[in-house]
Amino acid sequence: MSVGAGPDIDGAVKAQFPLLERSVHGHPIVYLDSAASSQKPVAVLDAMDDYYRTINANVHRGAYEIAAAATEQMELARADVARFIGAPSADEIVFTKNATEAMNLVARSWGGANLGPADAIVLSEMEHHANIVPWHILAAERGFEIRWIPITPDGHLDLSDLDRLLDGAKLLSITAMSNVLGTLNPIERLARAAHDSGALMSVDASQYVPHLPTDVNAMGADFMVFTGHKMCGPTGVGVLWARAELLEAMPPFLGGGEMILDVTKEGFRPNTVPHKFEAGTPPIAEIVGLGAAVRYLEGLGMEAVRAHEVSLTGYALRTLSERHGDDITVHGPSEPAQRGGVLSFVYRDVHPHDISQVLDQSGVCVRAGHHCAKPLMRCLGVTATTRASLYVYNDTSDIDSLAEALDEVGALFGH
Repeated sequence: MSVGAGPDIDGAVKAQFPLLERSVHGHPIVYLDSAASSQKPVAVLDAMDDYYRTINANVHRGAYEIAAAATEQMELARADVARFIGAPSADEIVFTKNATEAMNLVARSWGGANLGPADAIVLSEMEHHANIVPWHILAAERGFEIRWIPITPDGHLDLSDLDRLLDGAKLLSITAMSNVLGTLNPIERLARAAHDSGALMSVDASQYVPHLPTDVNAMGADFMVFTGHKMCGPTGVGVLWARAELLEAMPPFLGGGEMILDVTKEGFRPNTVPHKFEAGTPPIAEIVGLGAAVRYLEGLGMEAVRAHEVSLTGYALRTLSERHGDDITVHGPSEPAQRGGVLSFVYRDVHPHDISQVLDQSGVCVRAGHHCAKPLMRCLGVTATTRASLYVYNDTSDIDSLAEALDEVGALFGH
């Protein structure tokens, strides 16, 4: 794991993200939707531009110079990602198109080979659909049981019945940080409980890896998925990390070129890990961009990133409460140290889509909807929320702009 020793996060960071220089509806843009997708720093844009301008060849195939350079750039990025999450080997890093595909890979490849009618897996009520629907699809085919960890009124996992839920289960698959509540789940504790019961531990770290120092071994994970576009990298590239022995035993997920050692009319022999899971031409430029994003975040220092976001989240919770009082309800833990910078809220009885459109007129970009977490919305007793989410390039002025724009919502819709 590399947490870096970079400087404190300050206003100079925002200048490294070109999109944040633009205006919307005559107002400077205030980007508060990083839980959906982060902005990209110059370092990432330059790395991808340089790849296309000076290399731009396919990988693992050509013997000519720029083909070798493309392969080298991709494999260096794989090593960057492995270092960033504390993976023992770069060969445990599988590139996918996003975190959703990575979780589908786990479900189809590991789950398809290991789950049947007598089996069970355990999920939580706060999961993103990407960690629910693949298991529903597979359960409909294979007949295994899905059990659910409930949530408490303050947005934590209710672990009072965990031992019973894990009894006889083969997998516990949990988000490390809720994309709605911001809740930081006790992954190490959950992994120990899973392993004690004989289950494996799968972690959706899409909201975690971009924001906190990550060490897969310390977490106790067996599988972990995340995506590039939420961590200053490009869209189109995700990551599955899994323990080497699991990857070795899992069958291929997709078939085609690159994932084979030999093909005959009678069958095929799969490639070695990780290549047997990377069929076809990979998103090479995006992988290069992800490597640049990793190095950028390491330069900031992940401890500094986390400290910045804890401070800013605390400021946001205080500001919204002091300015809007009982008109606003922010879901999730009340202590900034127990959550990430994801603030999902309900404002009076105004629909989140209306709130989002009014805020947009002031240049404030937030998310509105169910955030691909409909089971959680039902637990909260709402159909949708407005979500503001923070990252390294945000500061207190962005929170002030959000609070002021909410005044416009109040004035427009009244009491």
